[in-house]
Amino acid sequence: MKIGSPAERASAEARVALTPESAKQLQKLGHECLIQKGAGMKAGFSDEDYAQAGVKIVSSAKALWNASDLIIKVLSPDKTEIKYLDKTKTLVSFFWPAQNEALLTDVNKTGATVLAMDMVPRISRAQKMDALSSMANIAGYRAVIEAGNNFGRFFTGQITAAGKVPPAKVLVIGAGVAGLAAIGTAQSLGAIVRAFDVRPEVAEQIESMGADFLMLDFEEDGSGEGGYAKPASPEFIEKEMQLFREQAPEIDIVITTALIPGRPAPKLWPAEMVKLMKQGSVVVDLAAEQGGNCDLTKKDKIVESENGVKIVGYTDFPSRMAAQSSTLYSTNIRHMLDDLTPEKDGVLNVNLEDDVIRGATVCHQGKVTFPPPPPKIQAIGKQDAAPKPVELTVEERAALELEKERGIGRRQAGLLAVGSLFMLLIGAYAPASFMQHFIVFALSCFVGFQVIWNVSHALHTPLMAVTNAISGIIIIGALLQLGSPNNLVGILAAISVLIATINIVGGFMVTRRMLAMFQKS
Repeated sequence: MKIGSPAERASAEARVALTPESAKQLQKLGHECLIQKGAGMKAGFSDEDYAQAGVKIVSSAKALWNASDLIIKVLSPDKTEIKYLDKTKTLVSFFWPAQNEALLTDVNKTGATVLAMDMVPRISRAQKMDALSSMANIAGYRAVIEAGNNFGRFFTGQITAAGKVPPAKVLVIGAGVAGLAAIGTAQSLGAIVRAFDVRPEVAEQIESMGADFLMLDFEEDGSGEGGYAKPASPEFIEKEMQLFREQAPEIDIVITTALIPGRPAPKLWPAEMVKLMKQGSVVVDLAAEQGGNCDLTKKDKIVESENGVKIVGYTDFPSRMAAQSSTLYSTNIRHMLDDLTPEKDGVLNVNLEDDVIRGATVCHQGKVTFPPPPPKIQAIGKQDAAPKPVELTVEERAALELEKERGIGRRQAGLLAVGSLFMLLIGAYAPASFMQHFIVFALSCFVGFQVIWNVSHALHTPLMAVTNAISGIIIIGALLQLGSPNNLVGILAAISVLIATINIVGGFMVTRRMLAMFQKS
């Protein structure tokens, strides 16, 4: 089958759906690859790069569409491109069928098969084809870079001869893929990062990346279908606004990522919040395409409020990193075509029994197949979410703790009883000199293990815990031998205590320095 990748007709779009590397992989599936002349130039891929990868260069868009059986592109087709479609062709691109009903109707009239990359179901098996996550990851990263470009100070705190520079304070609203990417980027640049999300289950992800999760004292779960958030109640929104009013005067950079597919962006950072921010602060609105999370957002523009706050409303963050975006997107496309070519013989098989292919297919053989039925496997956001813990009273928690301690005591008593019987059995046959040393060894192991192993891993790493436990055993055993009448034994015991102590103290010092790397002054 011939796979063609045309140049994107939108002037601001720099991405391309086919890269030289992905073309090599598609050729292994039995396909022939074509690309329009100059299609990859904005993304940093020359026609020579494609030619070396075995891709045929086609001079015009019309010639490419006519020569191709399968078209892969980034944006949905415009009116000119729809004219090139017919029932013999298959199109794979972003399509947004829920927001483009007229486009879906027009394309379906051509009889073409269309697979929308934005409709890939969010199940574990389809993660490799999840182009929305790939682009959101880049958007979150780029949002921080754009914020830094418009922010007049350092992200990281510094102490210089000219004075002390405080670190920037960044607030990320929404902890989806884009939000987590923004958190990671801002954190790596040295900022103090805070994050908020209506879904309580993402708190652990936020904190694992070094950010502070802003907890809202309100009983409402904002988790929706497919890992997205659902619309919040008016009472929840009021509590949320109260939290943001407290944060706004302190925050230097706000990055909003809240967006529910098919709905206008919720207004989470209204003009009131912008007025509370300091002069020189920045708001980056990743939901600008759907109206924005900020009242003052202007699509594809940077506006400045009366109090000197810049609001960035760009909608082309992935396109601003065209080389990286094209590489990730073309990989998502390649994985999709891998599933569409199960025999690797260059023959396309649109298997509507497959959850992923069925979910992505929006029209096929003259029929509109959107919306798809729910996948047989639950979405990632639902499947991976941990069950909510059962709320216990103080008395119930105390009873559970007491029962847990009793269980540990019973196990330890059992182990001691077994150990004592084992000692008696050995003592019945072993000489007294052997038993003296063996008992010292056993006590050293037990006491050393109890002393060191129970130290919290926050104070030393798990690997350090093992080595420190061994050193603890050595110290206990050596201390018991220091009073030996044999001078040689006493000297060796003292050396053992010294070396093991150095090992333990050094281990704690190394761990302390490692933890200090993640602390802010």
